[in-house]
Amino acid sequence: MTQTSTIDEAAAEEFGGRLLEMYQGACAVFMLSIGHQCGIFDTMADLPHSTSAEVATATGLQERYVREWLNSLVSMSIIEYDPAAKTYRLPPERAASLTRAAGPNNLAGIAPYFPLMGAIEPKLLESFRNGGGVPYEEYPRFQEMQREESAAVYDATLVQSTIHLVPGLVEKLEKGIDVADVGCGAGHAMCVLGEAFPNSRFVGYDFSEEGIALGRAEAAARGLTNVSFEQKDVVELGGPARFDFITAFDAIHDQAAPRRVLRGISESLKSDGTFLCVDMSGSSNVENNVGNPMAPLLYTFSVFHCMTVSLAQGGEGLGTAWGQELAQELFKEAGFNNCTIHNVERDLINVYYVLTK
Repeated sequence: MTQTSTIDEAAAEEFGGRLLEMYQGACAVFMLSIGHQCGIFDTMADLPHSTSAEVATATGLQERYVREWLNSLVSMSIIEYDPAAKTYRLPPERAASLTRAAGPNNLAGIAPYFPLMGAIEPKLLESFRNGGGVPYEEYPRFQEMQREESAAVYDATLVQSTIHLVPGLVEKLEKGIDVADVGCGAGHAMCVLGEAFPNSRFVGYDFSEEGIALGRAEAAARGLTNVSFEQKDVVELGGPARFDFITAFDAIHDQAAPRRVLRGISESLKSDGTFLCVDMSGSSNVENNVGNPMAPLLYTFSVFHCMTVSLAQGGEGLGTAWGQELAQELFKEAGFNNCTIHNVERDLINVYYVLTK
């Protein structure tokens, strides 16, 4: 006999409604991505109530596409619409989370990652079925997108607050020390520090040819002779101890061999040096992440990028298994005996570990 179970109709209806809200949110993300990449939000923030033709003229875009895009965001209560005048407006309270002028508060900057994830989904499905992972080279424009997202945080916080987490570091940077950034990506962090502290020497390491090229181009454009970049798999980083300060921004958790990378950082750091590891917040234990508003983002990015890129290299595929518990365990394994944990107000995703031997 087949057993049937009764269901709570109210709970089922509530969950169905929640699913519809999720799909509405997913639609919004794709529209936000277009608005961010085309600069429509940035332009509309300075416009009065405007027709779709006026918005199209101001942005240099095609009116028919602009009108359909505007109407989709009207239906989502993001753009205001006056049906009598047929005009649209982006309220300043919403522009504060949707424009480049908002700096790290520009949440629209996250949206372009989602179309990218959709593009690699067929290869990810193969990995679900057959193992392995999606290699880094399958992610076009990833370095460019990550650079824009992280640059907003670096520009607002790196010199103003982040380096002040390390006692005495500012004075050392002013006098002149050797600094390395592990997994530097497009290298913006080193360029910001290099410009602020011309007496110190900065080098960024990354295995991405695209990232290194972007870093070198920015350093050249800024006229920085104290900043250099080297294409290198950071798993090869090791002694002799030559650096006074080493940074890793959102890089360790998606390494193929994070333990080896951390040991290499420890070996490359002078005995009185400091390692600043900035990486995603959250717990290594899923039960502790329930209710964390950033957790869905972190798990989704892990499945679609961090974990699978590591697995594609035959790595550990840590993803969100990296959390404060595992992070501190790996730091100790690598020889870092002192760890303090900080938050930087305008960085919503990461925690900041200050580590010494």
